[in-house]
Amino acid sequence: MRELVGHMEGINRLLARYGVKFGIYKNKEFHEQLFPFDPLARVITAEEFAYLERGLTQRVDALNGFLADIYSDKKIVKDGVIPEDFIFSSKGYLPQCEGITPPKKIYSHISGIDLVQGKDGSWYILEDNLRIPSGASYPMIARELTRQASPETFTHTQLVDNRNYADMLKDVMDAVNTGGINVVLTPGRYNAAFFEHSYLAERSGAVLAMPQDLYVEGNRLYYRQYQGADQQVGTVYRRISDEYLDPLCFEPESLIGVPGIMDVYRSGNVALVNAPGNGVADDKGIYYFVPHMVKYYLGEEAILKNAPTYLAFYEDDRRFILEHLERLVVKDVSEAGGYGVVFVSDFIDLDIVDGEGMAPRKADLRAFVLSSGTTRVWPSGLTRFSRNPDSFVVNSSQGGGFKDTWVLSR
Repeated sequence: MRELVGHMEGINRLLARYGVKFGIYKNKEFHEQLFPFDPLARVITAEEFAYLERGLTQRVDALNGFLADIYSDKKIVKDGVIPEDFIFSSKGYLPQCEGITPPKKIYSHISGIDLVQGKDGSWYILEDNLRIPSGASYPMIARELTRQASPETFTHTQLVDNRNYADMLKDVMDAVNTGGINVVLTPGRYNAAFFEHSYLAERSGAVLAMPQDLYVEGNRLYYRQYQGADQQVGTVYRRISDEYLDPLCFEPESLIGVPGIMDVYRSGNVALVNAPGNGVADDKGIYYFVPHMVKYYLGEEAILKNAPTYLAFYEDDRRFILEHLERLVVKDVSEAGGYGVVFVSDFIDLDIVDGEGMAPRKADLRAFVLSSGTTRVWPSGLTRFSRNPDSFVVNSSQGGGFKDTWVLSR
């Protein structure tokens, strides 16, 4: 791995040339910045990954069960496992999605689960991202470039090949396809993750479509061919937030939605990846209850634990929070991207290249779990790290960098 350090500058130069950047809107302005790559990969043993794989599969299966339940019978609420206030007050709960059963009853096709490893070696789930989790493209292209820069590194290291993500993504889109082509729907060039949209479309063989490229006719969705006959769309991997997806159903002033797409989806004539309304399951208030979902829907104890969490809704928890506030992580249930978060708890450091030497920095791991009838964990992931030695916040929107994640094959 150390031999990659000498290639760090060249790899980052190539990443910039290929447009591997991250854009953010701040103060009503769009800023695009490099997402710095560090060549010292995070290494996960085969045994450790097998453990994570079991736990992540279990968690995502339970979350899919919860979404199917909450938009239909709501048994988990009726049985008193989750108070209804946490469902219907959530910004992510969409009454427009009531009664819709997506193809194969899969709601979260691509789940981005964020974990940290404690200093005792235990892994903890920080949050579940079931709406539009991003980031898989970064370790994909980083691995490709590091293989080119130092092929001997990968010849002599027993790693699980991570180049199958695009195939896994295509399998997911094909599995739920209702008849037609696969499309990756992007809001356009100025979206924060536009590089990823175009990269994943190219690698998976899907069509990269702008909103104006799609239209509804006869309760079917079509891709507008500017030469030749228009094509019916069977799966839309949409990278547009729920509220902007269909101006006839959600935000009427949206200019990046596809009018009528929700009617086609409700009729079962197109699959939307991920399903609209998933935000109710990754709300930070609902996070508290995910281990209860595992028990309720699967009849199992949760393999992977939440970080120790207290909910002020409950009197005992509220008392504990007030008595120990200086030692706790405080999260706003509706914030994202590292905003509205105060970290005072501890997790492991990973070495990064810092000038001529190395320095420890806080890091997390976003694991990608894909559901297509079977649930599979990609044997890689996005390791993000803080470049600020005094910060626990690793998000790219907060100036963090990323590493490849190596899963050993034995």
